[in-house]
Amino acid sequence: MKMKKSFLAVPLSAALLIPAAGVSAHGHEDHSKMASSGKMSLDVSSPASDLRATLDQLLSEHAYLAVVAMQKGIDGKDDFEQAAGALSQNTDDLSAAVGSVYGDEAGEAFKEIWSSHIGYFVDYVKATGAKDEEAKQKALDDLDSYRVEQAAFLDKATEGRLKAADLEGGLKVHVTQLLTSFDSYVAGDYDATYSNLRKAIEHMYMVGEGLSGAIVDQYPDKFKNTKVDTPAADLRAGLNHNFSEHAALAILAMQKGIDGAKDFDAAAGALSENTDDLTASIGSVYGSDAAKEFKKIWSSHIGYFVDYVKATGAKDDDARDMAVKELDEYRVEQAAFLDAATEGRLKSKDLEEGLKMHVDQLLLAFNSYNEKDYDKTYPAIREAYGHMYGVGEGTATAIVDQFPDKFQGTPASMPNTGLGGTTETQSSAGILWSLFGIAAASILGFFALRGRREQQ
Repeated sequence: MKMKKSFLAVPLSAALLIPAAGVSAHGHEDHSKMASSGKMSLDVSSPASDLRATLDQLLSEHAYLAVVAMQKGIDGKDDFEQAAGALSQNTDDLSAAVGSVYGDEAGEAFKEIWSSHIGYFVDYVKATGAKDEEAKQKALDDLDSYRVEQAAFLDKATEGRLKAADLEGGLKVHVTQLLTSFDSYVAGDYDATYSNLRKAIEHMYMVGEGLSGAIVDQYPDKFKNTKVDTPAADLRAGLNHNFSEHAALAILAMQKGIDGAKDFDAAAGALSENTDDLTASIGSVYGSDAAKEFKKIWSSHIGYFVDYVKATGAKDDDARDMAVKELDEYRVEQAAFLDAATEGRLKSKDLEEGLKMHVDQLLLAFNSYNEKDYDKTYPAIREAYGHMYGVGEGTATAIVDQFPDKFQGTPASMPNTGLGGTTETQSSAGILWSLFGIAAASILGFFALRGRREQQ
C-alpha cells in the first residue's frame, strides 16, 4: 500500500431553524452571551450569521456525502447503505430547517423534492454500473425536471426573492459538479474527481449565503435586522469551509488508504491542497517563516494519521501506539505554536484539549470503518464535520476581537441567484481571501473558548 505524508442546529431564534437531531452543536451554546458582551464580535454570531452557518453546514455536507455515497455505490462497498443513510439523515435535517421557517407542510414538500434528486443520482450510478446508456439519459432528464421543480419551490417560498430562472442555473452547477466528480471517478481520472468534489463543497457555501440572505430579507424582525454577509460573517463562513473540509478529506483519505484504493494519492492530494490554503492564511499574517513552521506542524499530524493507517493495515500494534503518541506530541507542538503566535490570546492547555477532540473523532471514524462497524462510522463522520463549525465560529470570534478594525466594513453584495456560479464564486472568494489576510492569527481559537466554557 503506497502511502505518503505529503451536528448542528444553530438556534437562530425561538421560531426558526429548530435543532436537527444527531448533529453536533459544539461552539453554538453561547451566542447570546457573545452578542451581548459589547465586543465587536457581534456579527460573527448573530441570528443572521447563525442561519447562514446552519445552511452552509447542511448543504456542504450534502455535497460531500453525495459524492461518497456515489463512490460506494459504484464500487459495491459494504458500507454503501450507511453512507446513503447518512445522506438521508442530512436530508431530514435540512428539511426540518426549511420546515421551521416555512411550516411543516413546506418542510415535507421540500423533502419530497430534494430527496428525488438524490434518487436520480442513485439511478445514474446504477445505470453506469449496468452500462445502460438509456437509463443514464433518463436519470439526467429526471435531474433536469428536478431542477425546475426545486427552483419553483424556492421561488415561491421566498416570495420571489430567489428567481426560478436563476435558481435553475445554480442547481445545474450543483448537479454537474457531482456528476463530473462521479464520472471522473469511474473513468479513473482521480485528480478531476477530487477537484470537482472540492468545487462542489465550495459551491454550497454560495447556496447557503444566498438562501439565508433571502430568508433574512423576508423575516428581518425575526433576525433582529442582522445581516448574513458582513465581513465577520464572511470570515466565519470561510473558516467553517476550510476546517470542515479538512475533517471530511482526512477521513476519506484514511478510508482509501486502508482499502489500498487507486485514488488514495488523489484524495491525499486534495487534503494537501486544503493544508496549503490554511498555510497561506498563516503566511499572510506572520510571514513566510511562520507559514513554513505552521505547515510543518500541521502536515505532521496528517502524516501521523497515515502512519496509523499503515500500522493498522500491517496489524502492527506497536506502530499504532507510536502513531497515537506522535499525535499527542503534535497537539502539544501545535498548541504552543498558536499560543506564541497569538501572544497568549489562545492558551496551550485549552488548545491541546480541543485538538484531542478532533483527533479522537477522526480515529473513531477510521477504526469503526476498519472494523466494519459502519453504524458507528457515519455518525462519527457527521460529528467530526459538525464539530469544525464550532471551530470556525470560535476562531472567527477571536479574530474579530483581535483585529476589530478589519471588520468595520459594510456587507458585501449578495449573489444574484442565491445558488452561486462561476462568476459569483470567484467574487466571493476574492472577498474571503482579503479577510484571510488576518484569519490565521487565531486558528482553532474555538478550542480556547470551549475549554474556558467547560471549566466554568
